[in-house]
Amino acid sequence: MPAETPHLHLLAKAPLPGQAKTRLSPLLGLEGAANAHAELVRHCVANACKALPAEKITLWTALDHTHPLFIELREAFGVTLSAQPEGNLGARVRHALNSTPGPAMLMGSDCPSITSALIATCAQQLANVEVVMLPAEDGGYGFVGTQQDYPALFEGIPWGTQRVLATTQQRIEALGLRAAYPATIWDVDRPEDWQRWKGLPVSM
Repeated sequence: MPAETPHLHLLAKAPLPGQAKTRLSPLLGLEGAANAHAELVRHCVANACKALPAEKITLWTALDHTHPLFIELREAFGVTLSAQPEGNLGARVRHALNSTPGPAMLMGSDCPSITSALIATCAQQLANVEVVMLPAEDGGYGFVGTQQDYPALFEGIPWGTQRVLATTQQRIEALGLRAAYPATIWDVDRPEDWQRWKGLPVSM
């Protein structure tokens, strides 16, 4: 662990049918997709809490800030709950990273391939570089950590496209920042992603 343990932030919607993981609905239905979303959030928060102390973890909520899932996770793990601010994804990610002093990291709540060991590795590597990222197979990324605020990494990024990672890496290079990419991960967006996770011999 580095001398200063980074804070870890997660962004998560409340699991409301028709508003969470709707791309899974052709396979699971709207209710099933919402339940799948809740399962992913539980899994990712549990992995985060295996890697870092709960006081170093904040779950940023959306849609219904007092949803029973969020209360359950706070009571089970002791994580802090905060409401996501308005704004696009880049603005919300940057707000979360800047909400705590010192180095900070943020991960998606739909990335079961980000294990507790991988989170610990990212925390360790962030002690030696300005940026740590876990690229995703779809051209985005599922995890980012920074030593301080770098607005250019989050402004004007084509969120939701296959250009997210490439554009961000161009910004990192332009700023002359040192970056580490410990692993490539995948997230759960499509029915085949869900089947991939459920097809694993043991959930990661």
